[in-house]
Amino acid sequence: MAAEAVRISGMSTASRGTGSSGLAGPIRLGLIGDNIKSSRSPDLHRFAGRLCGLDVTYDLFVPRDMAKDFDAVFNACRDDGIHGVNVTYPYKEAVVSRLRIDDELTRRIGSVNTVVFGPDGALGYNTDHTGFIAAYRATFGGQPPGNVVVIGAGGVGKAVAFGLLALGAEALTIIDSDAGKARSLAVAIAAVSGRSVKTTSGDDIRLVMDGAEGLVNCTPLGMIGYPGSPVPPELLGPQRWAFDAVYTPVDTMFKLQAEAAGLKVLSGYELFFRQGIDAFCIFTGRMPANLGALRRMLLETSPN
Repeated sequence: MAAEAVRISGMSTASRGTGSSGLAGPIRLGLIGDNIKSSRSPDLHRFAGRLCGLDVTYDLFVPRDMAKDFDAVFNACRDDGIHGVNVTYPYKEAVVSRLRIDDELTRRIGSVNTVVFGPDGALGYNTDHTGFIAAYRATFGGQPPGNVVVIGAGGVGKAVAFGLLALGAEALTIIDSDAGKARSLAVAIAAVSGRSVKTTSGDDIRLVMDGAEGLVNCTPLGMIGYPGSPVPPELLGPQRWAFDAVYTPVDTMFKLQAEAAGLKVLSGYELFFRQGIDAFCIFTGRMPANLGALRRMLLETSPN
């Protein structure tokens, strides 16, 4: 498969967008996406609500299973009195045109995973971005990302790429089978960083691996229903760290191979947890006081 590789160097720090919303009474939430039957989001939000003394419901909406397109499902959630929804693959970019986005950085990212329905319309936020930054810092502390290869320039790839920018990555290479997506993301990052952008095309990930310190999978490869890994195992080893945005299953092929090669791995589960907490705060205006208890509740009810 042909791929487009875009290299961005000398990046500066970007600001982090946040938002919040307060509610009283029952809070109806949901998730719109494909292939989400194994999502832990319902448990995370219900348990977080329990810890905050809130009555939270959280339902899954799969457009193709409902014989509807995304717009019809989105409209039904809005019109049925649901307070807010998370949006996941493959709708994080498509939803943007339906929203009011107050945060400039989120507009530049061009992807939204958290939506609040309110009297002023549907408001969009990106907690993949904030969640990734929090997860990276919790795992790697203040160690900068270095030279990073990001595979996938879709919704989560955009959020993670801007997160790496905020974390002070020295250089970034974006690879996507859609050359236009890779170039568009490079232009958006350059607009924030003020740095020149170089683009090259290649048919093989091997062409852009030289000098990489970090490897990031932001494709659906490894997800339930999308078996495989984006990186041949023989290329793993020289790098310091890796991150897989996929968390169902937690132990993806890419994660296991990276660990076997001696890389320190940031699990997609950590992104799921951190972005979920940020989304819950936006939906409810509340932060669970005991995140350790929330982790234990999720672990105790894990199907694995």
